[in-house]
Amino acid sequence: MTPEVDVLVVGAGIVGLAAGAALARRGRSVLVIERHDGIARETTSRNSEVIHAGLYYPEGSLKALCCVEGREAVYARCQRLRIPHRALGKIVVATAAEELPRLEALAAQAERNGVTLRWLSVDEIRAREPHVRAVAGFLSPRTGIVDAHALSLSYAAEGEAHGMQLALKTELETLEPVSGGWRAAARGADGERAEISAAVVVNAAGLASDRVAARAGIDVDAAGYRLHPCKGDYFSLAPGAPLRFQGLVYPLHGQAGLGVHVTLDLGGRVRFGPDTEYVDAPRFDIDPAKAARFAEAAGRYLPELRAEWLAPDYAGVRPKLAGPGVAFRDFVIAEESARGLPGLVSLVGIESPGLTAAPAIAERVAALLGA
Repeated sequence: MTPEVDVLVVGAGIVGLAAGAALARRGRSVLVIERHDGIARETTSRNSEVIHAGLYYPEGSLKALCCVEGREAVYARCQRLRIPHRALGKIVVATAAEELPRLEALAAQAERNGVTLRWLSVDEIRAREPHVRAVAGFLSPRTGIVDAHALSLSYAAEGEAHGMQLALKTELETLEPVSGGWRAAARGADGERAEISAAVVVNAAGLASDRVAARAGIDVDAAGYRLHPCKGDYFSLAPGAPLRFQGLVYPLHGQAGLGVHVTLDLGGRVRFGPDTEYVDAPRFDIDPAKAARFAEAAGRYLPELRAEWLAPDYAGVRPKLAGPGVAFRDFVIAEESARGLPGLVSLVGIESPGLTAAPAIAERVAALLGA
């Protein structure tokens, strides 16, 4: 087989675009296919747009390493290309004495990951965030926010400047190994079916990455690649509500997520979320009645918050490998020669901190492919 392209990337979220750009920059011919009518339409567009510092992940894990590496790469890229962002910092707080050991353990883990923190006294917390009530907390100064779509567009533009092709409204239907590479079939918006031959395939399909892996011939249950979609809702704070925040505010996190926290967007709008709800399939509806639960959850550290100040905003779905009751699963960033599928790179379970980690994941993909 003579491949039409060196690399077929399945998925034009930020991770697929960053990987495609990294490979195109190294001289590979790259085709990125995306089933939606635009880039970054799923997980990338439905999150907190936070540049994470790397607090939460076990030392040496891919999540920890890629988050710390990616954080600095994202900040550098944003400064170089003038992508809207702010390194406004966040505080993580304990609201009761019994939470102090967990807060201290989180700080110790963060420091092992190479994250700089500063402990705050109760008076310092109140001076920074007057509405927050806590018994202890620390500041993560390298946490920030970014325009996720602008960041994604920058990778698309970089890739295209180096010859990368992007095919929207193009859904993968079949994927099979053949002599010399891979053959894929995809259906476009006009219903026409096209065959694509590629030397290698990068599976960056996000919420569909386990299905793409199965089409490639991987037993996803045996491999541990089965995804457990986890929905998170966000509520926005009414503009007239008497609460103001200097930066992000996080409680101690729960098992499936980071707890209902305060995030800001680049316009200063305040949101609360996300919660966690495992779902059978992605959906993005929000029950307005959840406002009371959100107010109660955030009320642990914001006693002035009222449910009537909250309105449904948007929802996102995480492509989690960790199902209910599972504490941690790492990113899968794997070249599949050991499974008898050379030239297939699996990117599975790329949830938070995937936005921050995208440039570091892209460099790992390039290294796996010897680029």
